Amino acid sequence: MTLRGIIGPGPHKHAALALLVAGLAVVAAALVLSGLDLGAQALRLCLQISVAVTVCALFAAYLFIGRISEDRRQITDSEQRFRRAMEDSAIGIAIVGLDGRILQTNPAFAAMLGYSREEIEALTFFQLTHPDDVQIGSETMAGLKAGTVDAFHFEKRYLKKDGTPVWAHLAGSVIRDEKSGRPLYLVSQIEDIDARKQAEARITEAETRWNFALAGAGQGVWDFDMRKGGTTYSSAWVKMLGYGDGELDGDPDRWLTMIHPDDCATVAEADRAHLAGETEFFEAEFRMRHKDGHWIWILDRGKAIERDAGGQLVRAIGSLMDITRRKQAEERLIVSAAMLADEKERLRVTLQSIGDAVICTDAANRVTFMNPVAEKLTGVSSDDALGKTLSHVYWAVDEETGHRIGMTRPVTGEETRSDQNSRAVLIRRDDTRCSIRQVVSPILNERTEFCGLVIVFQDFTDARALQRQLAHAAAHDALTGLANRSSFIRAMEGMVDQARKDGTAAGGRHQFMFIDLDHFKLVNDTGGHAAGDALLKRVADAVRGVLGPEDIVARLGGDEFAVILKSASTTGARIAARSIIDAITGLNFTWDGRPHGIGASIGLTAIRANCGEVDEIIARADTACYAAKAAGRGCVSVAPDGKVSDDDRSEPLKPFAAAS
Repeated sequence: MTLRGIIGPGPHKHAALALLVAGLAVVAAALVLSGLDLGAQALRLCLQISVAVTVCALFAAYLFIGRISEDRRQITDSEQRFRRAMEDSAIGIAIVGLDGRILQTNPAFAAMLGYSREEIEALTFFQLTHPDDVQIGSETMAGLKAGTVDAFHFEKRYLKKDGTPVWAHLAGSVIRDEKSGRPLYLVSQIEDIDARKQAEARITEAETRWNFALAGAGQGVWDFDMRKGGTTYSSAWVKMLGYGDGELDGDPDRWLTMIHPDDCATVAEADRAHLAGETEFFEAEFRMRHKDGHWIWILDRGKAIERDAGGQLVRAIGSLMDITRRKQAEERLIVSAAMLADEKERLRVTLQSIGDAVICTDAANRVTFMNPVAEKLTGVSSDDALGKTLSHVYWAVDEETGHRIGMTRPVTGEETRSDQNSRAVLIRRDDTRCSIRQVVSPILNERTEFCGLVIVFQDFTDARALQRQLAHAAAHDALTGLANRSSFIRAMEGMVDQARKDGTAAGGRHQFMFIDLDHFKLVNDTGGHAAGDALLKRVADAVRGVLGPEDIVARLGGDEFAVILKSASTTGARIAARSIIDAITGLNFTWDGRPHGIGASIGLTAIRANCGEVDEIIARADTACYAAKAAGRGCVSVAPDGKVSDDDRSEPLKPFAAAS
């Protein structure tokens, strides 16, 4: 170890070196002087001085070295105390570089965030800080670097290893270089305050709910405290009576002067009973004068919470609520109660006389009321029905599925609503049926408890039949009874979509025919439209008679018809088309004694996955039909669609004549 290392750092080191150098210089000077021609006396004096200086230098060096050793020992002790305090501290401590890197930390901080010390010392404070709080303390850090701030403290959130945020209070100071004052690093103390923050949040939330509940309920709070010399009232209390904040504070007896004279005795008795311990609370309903002079009804509830040694009241707290509307409602109820019996009787008479059938049940589903219309529709008399279960009287099923329509009771807490059904069928005891429209409504009491059902129903047989007729008319041709153009197009669109989904590109899954009557115009011209209509009906029956029940036949308009053959090949479609032409040609139609003969030309195309839209299919078949007419009428033409199946190879595109 060098001399410089022994002496140690700092100003002591430089001073010791200076003394040693001076001593050596004196010795060197003595040696030089001994070589000079000086007198013995002078030489002796120089040697004595040099020896003294050298001894002093060595002694001073010894003292300085001792001082340095003591300083080192103290520093070591200080470091050990700091390290021990850091290790044993219950509060997190971290030494942080100016770039945010964690240079050293203690177990408390690592445990607080769920890391090991090695893991946390590999991170930065920015990585540990909640993203929303990264900017907190940035101004303090800027001040530390600028030398204007030496200490800091603030609150922010850190992220635990599992990602959970935790609130902490951060306090610390900057360690600077002794000479330059340049900041070296930060020493921070981090205290876990998450529990306190959560408690504060719960308290704030509770206070918010309390204040909101009081404000929402329209309640005002009063606080009588003899130590403070009077009564204070909340803002809601004074506003209830039309006053401003603080306007009624002070005199504890002022509110008594505002009570209606007729209610003073009631209030005084309630006050006496509570102060005497006869009641747990002071509670009274009375009228108080509003600032503008009118009277409002008040519900006042309070409690004595503190008495002195002599039992005298010291403090009481209570609340006031404006119950004017409730009192007015009670007065109206008194009036209504007198009318209730008459109203009930009028209701009974009304239900007896209305045109709708009405059945009422209780919570156990037993019949409690049944009007004459219900008796007539169900075939059960009221005397026989009362007290019986609903199924004994009323059995309704769904018109389409045949399943019984259950009378469900509402689930507690759910919004109650009526259940309407316009396709119900009432099955009577004699197995006769009646189409009905029913509305089932639950009955709930004031506690929202289920008390029963009200079933209102009407005979809907005629209306249901009319609906079916209208639905049929909307989808069928009025003259022929076949499917009309719109319903046929809808059915065809469904088949085209299904063909695309199935991907049946080769060999059409369905076949489409476009049928145009030949020489039909002559029938209209000679026999009139009545003859034409009659002939169209005959044609519809003929086409329908040739095809199977699953095939679809429609009249597109005028003398144009369309057919969809389900699951047919082109060969099978040609045979069916030939049969249709033969059936139409073979019609023996006579009008006013005059026979009329007609024929038909048919265009045929397949419905495949790649056949295009419905309009394209119809247009392709229409074009093929024109080709059939051009070929001499009374024949079938297959539309060229670019796809030839095995059964098309003999005659893929050529029409063939009726005679062939």
